[in-house]
Amino acid sequence: MWFQDEARVGQKGRLCHRWWTRGKRPPGLCDQRFEWTYIFGAVEPSTGQSFALVLPYADRAMMNLYLAEFAGTIPDDVHVVMVLDGAGWHGEKALDVPRNITLVALPPYSPQLNPVERLWLYLRETSLSLCVFRDRQAIIDACCDAWNRATKDPSRIQSLCNYPYIKAVSS
Repeated sequence: MWFQDEARVGQKGRLCHRWWTRGKRPPGLCDQRFEWTYIFGAVEPSTGQSFALVLPYADRAMMNLYLAEFAGTIPDDVHVVMVLDGAGWHGEKALDVPRNITLVALPPYSPQLNPVERLWLYLRETSLSLCVFRDRQAIIDACCDAWNRATKDPSRIQSLCNYPYIKAVSS
């Protein structure tokens, strides 16, 4: 069972949590430009495996590309159940879903059930917040570096993403 989600990263970044003196503003960089890109990522929490593509848009065409690339990494005798949120471009009717993947949508308004959300929080807290990116290529490079660093150790994925309900649901 794999879990999939997308995260937008760009010049108009999100702030992270930071300890600072009460009543004072912490120093931080802020960029007012609007270039961004998306990390399409999936994890298998029980084993710590992961797969991601950094893509320019979050739409049906990019999701089809992501699914096709992901399907190419699956062995021939394996069928994957991919759990994802209910975004408009995630519906099976809107996508060309490969035969070795079955999509399962989470209930509406329940991002807390998707373990990949914890990985996005980790990436933002450690690598992708309070940054000023030169251009789109710098954003892509930062996304790739952050993903590769975070997912190099499968035990990190397991500790961040292996929710207790997953074992109960998949057994």
